[in-house]
Amino acid sequence: MKIAILVEGATEMAFKTKLHDFLKSRLEPPMPKLKFIPQEGRIPKEDKLRRVVENLLEKDGYDAVIAITDVYTGTNDFVDAQDAKEKMRSWVGNNPRFYPHAAQYDFEAWLLPFWSTIQQISGGNKSAPSGSPERVNHDNPPSYRIKEIFEQGQKQGKCRSYSKTRDAVSILRRNDLMNAVNVCPELKAFLNTILSLCEADQIP
Repeated sequence: MKIAILVEGATEMAFKTKLHDFLKSRLEPPMPKLKFIPQEGRIPKEDKLRRVVENLLEKDGYDAVIAITDVYTGTNDFVDAQDAKEKMRSWVGNNPRFYPHAAQYDFEAWLLPFWSTIQQISGGNKSAPSGSPERVNHDNPPSYRIKEIFEQGQKQGKCRSYSKTRDAVSILRRNDLMNAVNVCPELKAFLNTILSLCEADQIP
């Protein structure tokens, strides 16, 4: 199984190792070949997305293409994760090998369940955002919340600003991904798509 995963950029790339370890614990060999393909800041729109997907499937020989977009893109393109998925599917057309997914409101929502680790790394002591991680909204999305606690840590003498690549990897490495899966339905849906493509048991 050869799967292309279109991602926006640095933070999602940091997820690659954790995803591989998670799948390794649930899949029998051989493991699927996962290719993370960053899209320079955001997933393409409309005809450009369709062309990217078709080229990966028809020219590059991938069995499936998954796209993960943030709902929060700095624009008003998407209302929520469901709207983002529906729009991506409409842009690509009726292609059964394309699987759209969305992080609501951005990828860092999937890091919020590990807030105690974020506090340790940042040196800040801000309280975790209340409610479901995937409901932290457009006005102050998850990535901003994490940036804020790192800035607080700097003021308290810890000279370290938030780095999407370095710190996302560190946060994920120290934690069990299932703790995020259990409170992040969109993350669970993304993982279940891969498990389904590999004909493995899905996460209930």
